[in-house]
Amino acid sequence: MADQGRTPPPSGTGYFISPSEGPGPGVLLLHSFWGLNRAAKDTANELSDAGFTVLAPDLLDGATHEDADAAFAALAETDMNVVASLIQSSVSILRRASADPSAPIGVLGYGPGASWALWLSARFTDEVSTVVTYYGAQSIPMNGSNASYLCHWAETDENVSDLEVADLGLSLQMAKRDFRFEHHEGTVDGFAETGRPGYDGEAAAVAWRQTTEFLASALR
Repeated sequence: MADQGRTPPPSGTGYFISPSEGPGPGVLLLHSFWGLNRAAKDTANELSDAGFTVLAPDLLDGATHEDADAAFAALAETDMNVVASLIQSSVSILRRASADPSAPIGVLGYGPGASWALWLSARFTDEVSTVVTYYGAQSIPMNGSNASYLCHWAETDENVSDLEVADLGLSLQMAKRDFRFEHHEGTVDGFAETGRPGYDGEAAAVAWRQTTEFLASALR
């Protein structure tokens, strides 16, 4: 898509797309442990259609997975320092390509990508103003964050416990952040990702409407 005067990232860094009518507010998309697959790119396309400039860095260096055990095994072997560095550089690239390079960005993350989104907002407080997560928690203190949060949770999640959800809520409350938790009844983790066993089209549509409305309100 046309970048309208902004420089898109070099090839190999991930997936970049900007609205054809010109750059919009920046949204960093952090994929789940399945990798930067077709579903993740489709999500980026939908964000672009909604008016956002989107960069989805490839956190698994080109690998994608269909089997959950293989995905978790690959995640366990990932060099977290390398991923953290990639995410940080992606923020800089995205801001330069967005409508206002001086403005902070929004971050949308799924699963492990959601955990990274929360980490990023707590560590790089001047660069992130808005965070949306899907079934991903974070244990670090959120003190110092300047972001607002919308967190989506499945009713049944094998990877995130009720205690982790409660701890995140307490951490955001102690940090005096604006946050909203949406609990989607009858769903399991992965409910918002097409092609996954737990995909729930109706719940995904509700969550997506909430997500785009939240991003639009916060970033514009």
